[in-house]
Amino acid sequence: MSHLPQDLHDIFPAAADRLRALKEGDRHFRTLAERYAALDDDIRRSETGVAAAMDDAHAEELKKERLAVLDQIAAILEA
Repeated sequence: MSHLPQDLHDIFPAAADRLRALKEGDRHFRTLAERYAALDDDIRRSETGVAAAMDDAHAEELKKERLAVLDQIAAILEA
C-alpha cells in the first residue's frame, strides 16, 4: 500500500495536455477529477494517521468509489 498521493498526471502521464484541457473546459470531467483527488486524499490521510482511522468496510467503500471514478476518467481520456 502506497501512502503517496496518486495524481491523475502521474497515472496518465501521456495525457497531461488532455487532462489539463478537460479540467478547464469540461465541468463533468473537472467534477470527476476533484472527486478522485478528494477520495485519494481521504484514504491517504487515514492510512498515514493524519486523519482519524476509518473502519475497514468504510475504507474499502472509498477505495471502490475511487476506482470507479478513475475508470470513468480513463474512459473519457480514451474516447
